[in-house]
Amino acid sequence: MPDDPAAERANAFPWPPLLFIGAVAAAYALGAFAPIAWPGTDDGPARVIGLGLGIAGIALVVWATWTLRRHDTTVMPHGVSTTLATSGPYRRFRNPIYLGEAMLLLGAAEATKNVWFVAAAFVFAILITQLQILPEERHLEARFGDAYVRYKAASRRWI
Repeated sequence: MPDDPAAERANAFPWPPLLFIGAVAAAYALGAFAPIAWPGTDDGPARVIGLGLGIAGIALVVWATWTLRRHDTTVMPHGVSTTLATSGPYRRFRNPIYLGEAMLLLGAAEATKNVWFVAAAFVFAILITQLQILPEERHLEARFGDAYVRYKAASRRWI
């Protein structure tokens, strides 16, 4: 392992669960204290799409977590990666858990008719990228070198 501090771990602080919980709490609070009317109509196809995003988000988080466990590497965002997972949802996305969480926030927007969940999803995506994904990418490149660089070239950060 190189003498790079990024090789030790991506982060010492578990940002992702706190950012996700914070996004949910902020959306609920803003929906209660500063509600914004839900745009459009409450039609069936829009509801199916919105709730489908949320359900797909849950499925993506479960699949990605199962894939990491199958590869015997950490699921904890402040842990040390021991294996580079490139199968399952990681074949296409480098951050399927965070993508799934953002989709879950969008699904919650439809389920609750709370526009603030849409804003929360975008703020979550920006903050998780800055506070977790970029340090995670440095960590994985320091730990796995060229293998991670090749994987990064063949996969997408988000969608």
